[in-house]
Amino acid sequence: MRLTLALTLLVATPATAQQQPNAAPAAGPTRAFTGADLFSLSIASDPQISPDGRTIVYVRRTADVMTDRMQSSLWLIDVASGRQSPFAAQGASPRWSPDGTRIAYAASGGADAGGSQLFVRWLATGASARVTGFPGDPQALAWSPDGTRLAYVATVAGEATTLGKAPAKPDGATWAEPLTVIDRVNYRNDGPGYVKPGRDHLFVVAAEGGAARQLTFGAFDDGGPLSWTPDGREIVFAAIRGPDAERQVMNSDVIAIDVASGAMRTLTNRDGPDGQPRVSPDGARIAWLGFDDKRRSYENTQLYVGDRQAAAPRSLTASLDRGIEEAIWAPDSRSLYASYDDRGQRRIARIALDGRTTSLIDNVQGDGLDRPYTGGEFSVSKGGTIAYTGGDAGAPADVWVWNGGKARRLTRLNAVLTDAKALAPVRKIVVTAPDGRPIDAWLATPPGRTAGQRMPLILEIHGGPNSAYGPSFATDVQLYAAAGYAVLWTNPRGSTSYGAEFANLIDKNYPSADYDDLLAAVDAAIADGTADPDNLFVTGGSGGGVLTAWIVGKTNRFKAAATQKPVINWVSEALTMDNTLFTSRYWFSKLPWEDPMSYWNRSPLSLVGNVKTPTLVVVGSDDYRTPVSESEQYYAALQIRGVPTALVKVPGASHGGFTARPSQSAAKASAIVAWFDRYRLPAAAATPAATAANAGQAK
Repeated sequence: MRLTLALTLLVATPATAQQQPNAAPAAGPTRAFTGADLFSLSIASDPQISPDGRTIVYVRRTADVMTDRMQSSLWLIDVASGRQSPFAAQGASPRWSPDGTRIAYAASGGADAGGSQLFVRWLATGASARVTGFPGDPQALAWSPDGTRLAYVATVAGEATTLGKAPAKPDGATWAEPLTVIDRVNYRNDGPGYVKPGRDHLFVVAAEGGAARQLTFGAFDDGGPLSWTPDGREIVFAAIRGPDAERQVMNSDVIAIDVASGAMRTLTNRDGPDGQPRVSPDGARIAWLGFDDKRRSYENTQLYVGDRQAAAPRSLTASLDRGIEEAIWAPDSRSLYASYDDRGQRRIARIALDGRTTSLIDNVQGDGLDRPYTGGEFSVSKGGTIAYTGGDAGAPADVWVWNGGKARRLTRLNAVLTDAKALAPVRKIVVTAPDGRPIDAWLATPPGRTAGQRMPLILEIHGGPNSAYGPSFATDVQLYAAAGYAVLWTNPRGSTSYGAEFANLIDKNYPSADYDDLLAAVDAAIADGTADPDNLFVTGGSGGGVLTAWIVGKTNRFKAAATQKPVINWVSEALTMDNTLFTSRYWFSKLPWEDPMSYWNRSPLSLVGNVKTPTLVVVGSDDYRTPVSESEQYYAALQIRGVPTALVKVPGASHGGFTARPSQSAAKASAIVAWFDRYRLPAAAATPAATAANAGQAK
């Protein structure tokens, strides 16, 4: 599927713009990173190490050029030698049996199965068996301690709500589709779309197959991960249950269910999310993640430990001042391994029951491709060996292993491609905000740039806004750099991985001084001698799209902008986004109709009268997080004002799946480069840096 402009570009190209027409097909190999290279990249994810620590099974995601989709296959790695072997041509969520003789995984069950199903592979024989036939796409797989059963979560279909009925349809008649009745608070989700009747519930099935048994029921959604008690009698999980569950946003509890009787006990009870529960190997304690909900835009997710009933809970990470992403018990039940982001980099540490934290790994990398977000996954063997996804800005994530204080890279999935390409080097630069706060930033420069040569600069802004960029591989960055742009990304106030106080500097006040942090980063790139002050460009997605539109409403420093999937009007976003209750509860103090001016004063639309910067607007056509109507409002306002603009829609793309299809990811980046190229000055026309550090500020 090709990316197309939704509306015709009607703006004239400035006479001074540097023209760079689309290149003709290459006659031979090129060292430049191109959009076609997105189809050659592979990403490692979900590495699961065997109980004995000798073998890793992981998910390898690779683009299929014929279907234009990422395909997942499963591979085995011998830890000692690093040798790889294929395990399954397609599959996901591999999980080792407790004795290490089998691997359960999810894969397509064929046309008759209604989606993915559970399979089990016997390692000794290589034989596989499908153990479920229930439509519902199993998730959160968990083996029972004795290896005889598998627990999982799947969707149970429900009946659609009806009001009245249509007249009887004559035989053979072709009528319109029946009415759709919506009566849920959250009636659509970004990605899946409009909510279908049904709920997510727990199931158990024998590891050799047979009839699955549903454990949980009711008008609630139950979620993983699932954790068995060592005696195999109970499973702990997390869910929002109770009479007001539909109107809760983040108030999940840890629940234990008796596998034999189905009786449930709620183990936690506070205003705030409790989730990802894990029973200790000795069965004496339960660990989980959560926080007290203070209705702020950000809270550090803390690691809690209580007794077997989750009683007498205490946080092990309150003093760490970082949000925990995942925690796994050490085999001796005396500590946990946990991942968290610290200053733009995901780490893994050992956390003792007294809260002492020992950092182990600092190069964890996620499985994203287009932008340099933090992320990553890990698992732990019975002997304490850690398998994880790691790397740096030079390539997508690979599988790494840590043991005895040393980390070792096991895969180099993209070495053939990256060795043949001239990739943009990435380095960290020093930024100081106007109020004296240090701000982390990274700068990528075009391959082959001569030292001291000033380049046109793209400021790339992360979304969230409570999230973080880091020194990770990103295809957007490489494509921009290959087109001759230096690329700057930074973690302004509001970003995670710097503590709760830093993240909440924008609580009930976003956008605000994060704008100043971003411009300080641009000034640092100019002072660094890299950025051409007369060739500045800005883009970002989601929260970064908000800030892009906010920036061009506040300053005319940038030659052109591209706001991607932005929020333009907080009132309309709060009432049309997929998580209906979220915006007005966490990002504002009052409801939209109670204090509309608070919403308006923080909406980029309020500044559109100042905008002179040519601004491209980009959005997925199926975006339900920052709905298409937000982008269309801004495009219409810019057109009314006569500001050069165009609207790009990514067909079929959701907010989270904005760049899920490789052709669209490449085409989206190409559209942004083409827009910037319209307004980019030739290098010879650039003025000295000293003339423009603060030039063009809007009055």
